[in-house]
Amino acid sequence: MVERKDVPAPPWRKPRRPAQAKRVLSQELIVETGLRILDAEGFDALSMRRVAQELDTGPASLYAHVSGKEELLELIYDRVLSEVRLPEPDPSRWKEQLRDYAQELHRVFRDHADVARAALANIPTGENSLRMGEFTYGLLIEAGMPPGEASLAMDRLTLYLVGDAYEGSLHWARMRASGMRSPQEYFEAFVGQIIGYYRALPRQRFPHLHDHVNELTAGDGEDRFHYGLELLLDGIEARMPKT
Repeated sequence: MVERKDVPAPPWRKPRRPAQAKRVLSQELIVETGLRILDAEGFDALSMRRVAQELDTGPASLYAHVSGKEELLELIYDRVLSEVRLPEPDPSRWKEQLRDYAQELHRVFRDHADVARAALANIPTGENSLRMGEFTYGLLIEAGMPPGEASLAMDRLTLYLVGDAYEGSLHWARMRASGMRSPQEYFEAFVGQIIGYYRALPRQRFPHLHDHVNELTAGDGEDRFHYGLELLLDGIEARMPKT
């Protein structure tokens, strides 16, 4: 029997939900979904199963596009690096450009707090990782630094940037676990505990830690990041051949 469209449905019948077109799976869609989970729920929440659930499919269907979680993390990391804006290299302004590059990467890591955990101990092979490596390495070489030393300088700078972001991601995880919603509230509580503990130390054994706890805890994460960055840049400059 054909249901006539001009006859209303009885009130006890559940309304039909409109059919939703299923999205066609692709590597790009999987990566974007994984990044969204990473940003919203953190590193530990990301899994192939969780991505499949978000896409309303089974985990097995993802493996046609991504070999597993390790590759997914590499792809997510490279996707995030696509947001880094790089200028045209100018070796005569290498220090200024390296500073701008570091601050730009710091900004992107801050926008995607947990992604730095996917960067440690991975050799950069993605297109955007290579793009950034070519920029920093080439900038140092063209400025006059020998390739071997430029390699070490680039490696240590990258480790500093990723390590700083990784520390930040650990604090974000602790903040989520504590139930605090405000980073300011979390860090005030965190620093307050440190101050209280150091002031309780026996002064005769730890006089400097006890007496200078305010200086030890002064400045926020941004202040400390920029201070460390300048230390590295000054160190690289000191090793740059004199012209």
